[in-house]
Amino acid sequence: MLFLVLGRGKTGSLVAQIAHERGHSVRVVGEEENRNAAALTGPILAGFDAVIDFTTPEAAVTNMRACLANGARIVVGTTGWYQHLHDMRALAQRKDAALLYGTNFSIGVQELFRLTKHLATALPGYSYHITETHHVDKKDAPSGTALTLQQILREANPALDVEITSHREGDASGVHVIEARSESDRLEIRHEAFSRRGFAEGAVRAAEWIADKTGTWEFREIFDQLR
Repeated sequence: MLFLVLGRGKTGSLVAQIAHERGHSVRVVGEEENRNAAALTGPILAGFDAVIDFTTPEAAVTNMRACLANGARIVVGTTGWYQHLHDMRALAQRKDAALLYGTNFSIGVQELFRLTKHLATALPGYSYHITETHHVDKKDAPSGTALTLQQILREANPALDVEITSHREGDASGVHVIEARSESDRLEIRHEAFSRRGFAEGAVRAAEWIADKTGTWEFREIFDQLR
C-alpha cells in the first residue's frame, strides 16, 4: 500500500518507519509543505491508499476537511479536535470517504479501556481518579486517553465524579493510572508506554484496515479486527 503521513514529528516519523517495515511505501509531508492543507488536493490524494495524521488539533481539522471532501481515507491520531467530530462524520458520509480516529492507537491501551470498564462495573461503590503524565510538548491536557477513560467510567456509572490530574514532564511517552478507592482499600490500574512505537504501529495497522472502506469509526470499535 501507499500511505501519506502528515507530520514530521517524533510519532509521525516513527509511523513512516513502521509502515516501511510492514512493506508499505510512504510519503511524509511536514507542516511547512502543507499549510492550510495545501498538499491535500484531489489528484494527490487519489494516489494514496490512506492518510495518517499526527499533527496538531488545528492542522488536523483542516487536513480532515481536505481529505474527506476528496473522498480519501484518513486515520487521525491527533487529539484535541473532537468538538468537530459531528461535522467530520457528516462530511465523510456525504463524500463516501473514511475516517478512523482514536485517542490512543496502542493495543495495550485498548485493553486498559476494557479493564477500566470492568473495574467501574465491579466496584460501583468506589471513588475514582485518573492521573496522566506526558511529554512537555503535548498540546492538550488532559490527554485524549485520560478523557476516554473518564468517559468509560461515567458510562459504566453515571453517578461518578471522576477527576483527572495532568502532568507534563520531560519526554514521557505516556503514563495513565486509574485509582479506585473505598474506605477499606485502594486498587490501581496503570499503563506506561516505554516509547511511541505502540501508538505508531497501531496507526499503521488502522490505515491498513481502513484502506478499502467508507464510514467513520473510533479505534476502540475496530481494534479487535486487527488481530
